[in-house]
Amino acid sequence: MVSQSYSAISQSDVDGGPVVSAPGSVSGTPRRRRNSKVHYGQATWTSSVVNLLNTIVGAGVLAMPHAMSQFGMALGVFVIVFSGCMSGFGLYLQARCSKYVERGTSSFFALSQLTYPNAAILFDAAIAIKCFGVAVSYLIIIGDLMPQVVRGLGVDPERFEFMLDRHLWITVFMLVVIPLSFLRRLDSLKYTSFIALVSIGYLIIIVVGHYIIGDTIPGRGKVHPIQWAGPIQALSTFPVVVFSYTCHQNMFAIVNEIEDNSHKSTLSVVVGSIGSAASIYVLVAITGYLSFGDHIGGNIIAQYPSTLASTVGCAAIVILVMFSYPLQLHPCRGSVDNILKWRPRRVHSPAIPGRAVEMSDIKFAVISTILIVGTYITAMSVNNLETVLAYVGSTGSTAISFILPGIFYWKISSPDSDNRYLLKVHDEENDTEAAVQEQTWGQKMLRRGALALTCYGVFVMITCLSLNIFYSAKH
Repeated sequence: MVSQSYSAISQSDVDGGPVVSAPGSVSGTPRRRRNSKVHYGQATWTSSVVNLLNTIVGAGVLAMPHAMSQFGMALGVFVIVFSGCMSGFGLYLQARCSKYVERGTSSFFALSQLTYPNAAILFDAAIAIKCFGVAVSYLIIIGDLMPQVVRGLGVDPERFEFMLDRHLWITVFMLVVIPLSFLRRLDSLKYTSFIALVSIGYLIIIVVGHYIIGDTIPGRGKVHPIQWAGPIQALSTFPVVVFSYTCHQNMFAIVNEIEDNSHKSTLSVVVGSIGSAASIYVLVAITGYLSFGDHIGGNIIAQYPSTLASTVGCAAIVILVMFSYPLQLHPCRGSVDNILKWRPRRVHSPAIPGRAVEMSDIKFAVISTILIVGTYITAMSVNNLETVLAYVGSTGSTAISFILPGIFYWKISSPDSDNRYLLKVHDEENDTEAAVQEQTWGQKMLRRGALALTCYGVFVMITCLSLNIFYSAKH
């Protein structure tokens, strides 16, 4: 079964310095220290949506029909849409939190320095471990699928036995992704992200095409429009749907690099990417489920007859994960850098983040090289990381997607916190009274929503960990 543990969590490289408050202001409102080298993004709205959508939609889309078979069609559609809304709300809170730091410096590290300074290293460690594991899993998928593609193309296995070696294909594709992994800006990956989305489009065509043709209908199992398979079966596939929207690692990079980072623009990026992903998931889930019914497996592409179209579909999955690999190295590198420069804050010292500085070329190259070599060696040494990724995904993905955005916004927007003075309206040159006035009804509701999202994240984490422990004990 293609696990949706293959998700990404990240944080961007940043330059410039955060907004800080100066104690002792006569007016009672702290002064801002403005950075003379404020970074203004150049990424377009389209490239931002493409990169975020590529981060969201991965090989886990192939498991959506199986998830729907456990929920039933009606409940399945609801769970897919609901999970998208929860993830979208987390992205929205991240965009709101980014207004509390200087333009171009948004990151989990910067916000944790304002809210929970001494826990910042734990957050970045979770990000780094999760992204490293996901990157390794992508290489493992390449090593597993390419021999199947070779067989599907009719290559003589006895004459070209070396072409069935997974280590060969991992090495070959590493030569492609290495240059991409050394790009500093997420926006630089927009073209490869577009190619990856083309691969997703081809997979969608295969699933929908087989449903329209109806060649799988004769052997189809029962279809349940409303009835579900049961609570245990449904909960077992619930993480697949929840983690299929994990992309929060790259949201801060999107906010930092987008040319227009206004509230309206960032909200439209969230709606565009989450809405597109949800539409893809619902379409594949419904058509795939209607094609096979209860006989659906975890990877729908593997259930179609061995034809040239299905072989190209496997190749499309390889292309998809290959171009998603750099999207894991990007946040992982930033988190490792934050871990290296982290220093514990003394008791009673002000929680003011230091000036964020972009990594030097040497440091950038060293960290990138270590991560690339580390993922390569790990992928060459092991064949299965599902158990490890299941636990890391249950904790890391849940924390980054729901818990951290919720508690960050709850903490940083508190009317009793001095962080409210850091609020900067980037669309206006001067400070506004709205930044320091009493919270409106809408702001109060947003804070309550942030707290609810945190509680939802805790529920998801407990549920996923319990299922992992249950299935580990069972096997």
